[in-house]
Amino acid sequence: MPKAKKKSKRNTFDYSKDRKKLKKQFKKREAPRIECPQIRNAWSDKKSVARNLRDMGLAFDPNRALPIKTLTFAAVERTEEAPTLKFVRKPYVLNELVAEANLPEKDTKTLSTDLIEYVQYMIREHSENYKAMARDENNYYQDTPSQIRRKVDQYKRCHPEEYNTFVEFLKGPPQEVVNPV
Repeated sequence: MPKAKKKSKRNTFDYSKDRKKLKKQFKKREAPRIECPQIRNAWSDKKSVARNLRDMGLAFDPNRALPIKTLTFAAVERTEEAPTLKFVRKPYVLNELVAEANLPEKDTKTLSTDLIEYVQYMIREHSENYKAMARDENNYYQDTPSQIRRKVDQYKRCHPEEYNTFVEFLKGPPQEVVNPV
């Protein structure tokens, strides 16, 4: 009686499969990472994604939440009926998300140090004369007067305190007036 072919074959490593990639995919499928802390804290592993989001008052399918309706005569009669109210079991998630969205956004506009040094040099040498700035030998990129004006305005807008202290420094120390008696 013949032997089974597979039994006598040795186990060999399969080079066509990327084990690292497979492990990553498995871990990702097993436990997805929820970035939003409010949703992560209210998440229940025993429920489906749609059920979890519905309990929080969020939409799983935006097409169902806000469907595009074409109004016909029969549809107008149906829309006059009272809409069904959905019960939100975890309203605190929605309240926290709204509170976070209403926080003022921090202004993080800034300029590169090279541009700041360039603008400060131009103001130090030529004050508000943009034509002279354009003819300056340190104007390596050959900016036009209007381009330099835009850069100076941008510096004023992004760093107002620094600009004001720089201008005060250029004016020099305040002169004390002595009254001769």
